[in-house]
Amino acid sequence: MAFLFQKFQEAVKALAKNRMFARDPRHLQFEADINRLFLYTSYNRLGNSAEENDADEIIEMANKASVKDQQKQVQENIHFQIKNMCKIMDEILRVDNKNIPDPPSSIPCSQNGPRRRSGLSFAIGKGTPSANEPVVPTTQPLTCSELSQCLMDRLGYAPDIKPSQIPHEEAGQGLFLNGEADVGAIIAFYPGMIYSPAYYRYIPGYPRVDASNSYLITRYDGNVINAQPWGTGGETRELWDGFYHPQYNPDTSEETGRGSDRMWRMLSKPLEASNRGTIGEVLERRNPLAFGHFANHPPKGIAPNVMVCPYDFPLTEKDMRVYIPNLIYGDEESITMRRFGTFWFRLGSSVDPDGDSPVLKTLVLVATRALCNEEVFLNYRLSNQKRRPAWYTPVDEEEDKRRWS
Repeated sequence: MAFLFQKFQEAVKALAKNRMFARDPRHLQFEADINRLFLYTSYNRLGNSAEENDADEIIEMANKASVKDQQKQVQENIHFQIKNMCKIMDEILRVDNKNIPDPPSSIPCSQNGPRRRSGLSFAIGKGTPSANEPVVPTTQPLTCSELSQCLMDRLGYAPDIKPSQIPHEEAGQGLFLNGEADVGAIIAFYPGMIYSPAYYRYIPGYPRVDASNSYLITRYDGNVINAQPWGTGGETRELWDGFYHPQYNPDTSEETGRGSDRMWRMLSKPLEASNRGTIGEVLERRNPLAFGHFANHPPKGIAPNVMVCPYDFPLTEKDMRVYIPNLIYGDEESITMRRFGTFWFRLGSSVDPDGDSPVLKTLVLVATRALCNEEVFLNYRLSNQKRRPAWYTPVDEEEDKRRWS
């Protein structure tokens, strides 16, 4: 397998320079990323039984297949893995499962305290659930730590949150992998609330959404995921509505007080959360894979070992939904938005012309090499059009430029 992986690594480098990709810099970077994900996730799906001919065939497909076809294959490869992960967690947490060992007394309870309902549940009432409130099924009484250990026993690895090893005071907590994972494996979900461009103004703190929130990430299609309300998850399966009270600390420095910023404040007032669209979903808050937002940017001299991968979860997969740690903000109605420079314009509602089923536009972290008991690093690709933090060292300045061009 090591020899085959070397072939894939060489293919990744060669295809990144392929001029068949789009000329638009931003789209060029998107296509290069999809190409890499196609190779990594296809390699992972081959498994230990892979032969050299299989690897050659995938590399040839990466050279000839359109980006759209590669994107579809990446979705299939990711969905294949997630379906297996959901099946494993379902088997562990089912109340009729007799193979789960008694919870070890040595594992401490989560810092989140005793099991509880979300803020919305308290607002509805503490009594019998209303007719509109989804029923939360009974599951095995395992803590998040216990579920993580059971997942690791079956999957071979599980994410964990520990103090980062990066020698910087702002590093804080980091994402670590316990166990071993192959290249192309899903390491973690990026949890939280999903905002389409039509609902940007509902992101807490808008327009300076990152002033007090470092847990925001943007997909190439413009959807923003806010992981701040998810935090470190919880200790039960519950009705989760994503509600939280952000602590917004506006920057009153001279730089942010300039005329352009004052104009933004007048034109872009944050909107109140009056249009949530949904009262919430029953989600597994103990999900040990929902820690992608704790991955740090690599320090200078260290290469990232994961990359983000867009994953459109089909909402028709009802049995898997509880393990996908995301909610959509706003109505389920599809809204057409068009991007002009740095602005998004609303063109009205639309129906998917392909007749595809509704999806949840999420992100997962995918391993770019084999990982073994180590900290997980993700290239943040921060925009070079804004002042970057002191701890940020670009992994590839050209990629950063293309991503935000």
